[in-house]
Amino acid sequence: MKFLVLSYTPAASWDAATADAPTEEALAAFAIYQEFEAELRATGEFVTSEGLGHPAVTTTVRKTESGVVATDGPFAELKEVLASFAVIDVASLERARDIVSRMVEMLGEPMEIRPIMGDDFA
Repeated sequence: MKFLVLSYTPAASWDAATADAPTEEALAAFAIYQEFEAELRATGEFVTSEGLGHPAVTTTVRKTESGVVATDGPFAELKEVLASFAVIDVASLERARDIVSRMVEMLGEPMEIRPIMGDDFA
C-alpha cells in the first residue's frame, strides 16, 4: 500500500527572506530525515520525497463566479505550512504509522499520512 506523508513546519520558523539559506537547525533535521530515507530505501519501502518551496512563491488557482483565477502567495495566515512530502510503499497502515511516528519523534514536527488510492480506488 502506498501512502503520502505530508510534513508540516511552523510558519513562523520559515522566513521567506532566508528560504534559500537553510539554518543549522534545518540542516540537522534534514540529516536526520536522510537517515530515515536510507532505511526505507534498504527495506524497499521508499518511493520518492521532495521538499517544497516557501509558501510565498505558491500560486493557487481556483474557480470563481467570474472565471478561473490565479492568486499569489499564502492564502491565509497559517500556523503551519506544508514543507515536504514523501511517498512510501509499505505492507500496512500500521507500518506507515510506525515509520512516521519515529520521524515525528526525531524531527518534532507534525506529519500527515494519506493513503494513495491508485488501483484500489473503485
